[in-house]
Amino acid sequence: MEQLLQLFIFLPLAGFCLSLFFSNKQERIISGIAFTTVGFQFIGILCFIIYWLFQHAPVINLKHFVFFKEDNIEIFLDFYFDKITAVFSLLGALITFLVLVFSKYYLHRDSGYKRFFKTILLFYFAFNMTVFAGNFETLFIGWEFLGITSFLLIAFYRDRYLPVKNAMKTISLYRLGDICLILSLWTSHHIWHENITFSTLDNAALVTAHISENYNSVLFLLSMIVIAASIKSAQFPFSSWLSRSMEGPTTSSAIFYGSLAVHLGVFLLLRTYHYWDTVSSIKIAVITIGILTAVIASLIARVQSTVKTQIAYASISQIGLMFIEVALGWHIIALIHLSGNALLRAYQLLVSPSVLGYMIHDQFFNFVPKQYQLSNSLTSKISNSIYLLNLKEWNMDAYLKKLIWDPFKFIGKKFQFISNNTSLIFFTVLFLIGSFVFYFDHQIPKSIDDFLHISFAFIGMILILVAFVEKRSPLKAWMTIILSQFYVVLSVAFLNDEYEYTEILFYIGGLIVAAIIGIIILQKLKIKEPDLCLNDFYGHIYHHPKLGAWFLMACLAFIGLPFTPSFIGLDLMYSHIDHDEYTLIVFITISFLVLELAVLRIFARLFLGPHKKQTHPIAYRSS
Repeated sequence: MEQLLQLFIFLPLAGFCLSLFFSNKQERIISGIAFTTVGFQFIGILCFIIYWLFQHAPVINLKHFVFFKEDNIEIFLDFYFDKITAVFSLLGALITFLVLVFSKYYLHRDSGYKRFFKTILLFYFAFNMTVFAGNFETLFIGWEFLGITSFLLIAFYRDRYLPVKNAMKTISLYRLGDICLILSLWTSHHIWHENITFSTLDNAALVTAHISENYNSVLFLLSMIVIAASIKSAQFPFSSWLSRSMEGPTTSSAIFYGSLAVHLGVFLLLRTYHYWDTVSSIKIAVITIGILTAVIASLIARVQSTVKTQIAYASISQIGLMFIEVALGWHIIALIHLSGNALLRAYQLLVSPSVLGYMIHDQFFNFVPKQYQLSNSLTSKISNSIYLLNLKEWNMDAYLKKLIWDPFKFIGKKFQFISNNTSLIFFTVLFLIGSFVFYFDHQIPKSIDDFLHISFAFIGMILILVAFVEKRSPLKAWMTIILSQFYVVLSVAFLNDEYEYTEILFYIGGLIVAAIIGIIILQKLKIKEPDLCLNDFYGHIYHHPKLGAWFLMACLAFIGLPFTPSFIGLDLMYSHIDHDEYTLIVFITISFLVLELAVLRIFARLFLGPHKKQTHPIAYRSS
């Protein structure tokens, strides 16, 4: 029975790989592969759950594959099945199948037909990897793929300015959630001294003992989990990204942002509940987030002018209530509530174009404007103020940009003078000298060693921030990003003598291959398009689709997605950072936070958006 779990997880990935061999014109075959894959999975999961219930619903934990093993660390895939997984997996299979059936006709003859179905299958694989995960490492694989498929689905209409811009906004917040999850992994390594499984968290006595011994570290770990869950489920103050994400096709909005992915924050809280059940401050924080979100999102939903935005905020408010239910321990109610909300929002989004058409027709013939009376009373002033505040969505977009991203851009611009060729040569030579010194690390005094690893981490952070704001040369931005990651690795190597060459090669190996592919693609594009820069979105994927596809693969490999060894190397690198190295962890965390944004920014600006040549039709900036 346990072996079937692996089939459920990897079946969508097999469908994705099979669909690669067919062209966009072969719509029946492409949609047929998707229907067959997901339909078979739905029937299989349903039969599996029935059989599982007759076996008295045992909790299944399956250690699938070990990526890396040493004395102090083991990185492995682990699958887990309980009532939470049962609900999410069955719900996911049902909604995905229904949306795929709808999409067959909704996207008929669309130029991105094949691209949509491939992305949905990849999303469904990521969803399964997340809900079947038995440890944080496995969950993080699915979590990362969900972020990338989110970016691709929002930017599906890549000839328009706004979908591409909103895709970057969404992935920026998703990346913040990814970093919070990485920090929780890092803290967990130092608390448990091993990669724990979620079944370990069911041992209440063991968890309580660890919390009492490492209260401050556990509090930080749980805070990171709560922030990651809040971002993924668009809870206040991170709610604005969900309405922006509706720029994608209606069908992707229905499956991704209306029903499945947006509820994964609730899943994360449910999965880790035994860890934070006894920590009162975390429970209060979750309840507070839920109450604020439920009230604010419901008010925002009432005044929005677009039907998709109304549905998005209505869904957010219900998820806020689910946060409260989870914190209070009402898990069965939360799962029922979640299932009802997911099915309702998927249905609402799928029928929204038709309903909107009927309402416009009815309004045209029967609309009678309401008679408003002007009033200067205090009540009306307060009411109007609240109305305007909700109409502007509490300015969450502007505040998040000002508090999180603008400081990074400010620092990057202040140091932009180092982005010239001379400075890059200087930092390359400095890195080579640092590598040579590292070879004799055991002979260096500790005070100098401590200074070097902090200095190299700081240089790596500054370089990635400079690349983040670079607008003149894509190749220079790419080279700066590469150099920054080498400095990050060197800083950790200087810190910890146990960080061995094999572990360094795991990260550097995947990095070098992606870096070389990226350089080759950018040079080829430069030959074909001499005036290459990053000032705007240029849409070069029209004329150079193969270059765009290969560069996207290089970008995904560079940020350490699990199809490269860099994913293992990143986990190993963080495990070698000491728990009291606060300055180092801040520098390296900022580097990895900005890394994905800087890399995808190059891809988006070069290959997505309205084509710069006037011979192509130009979509309006606002859609």
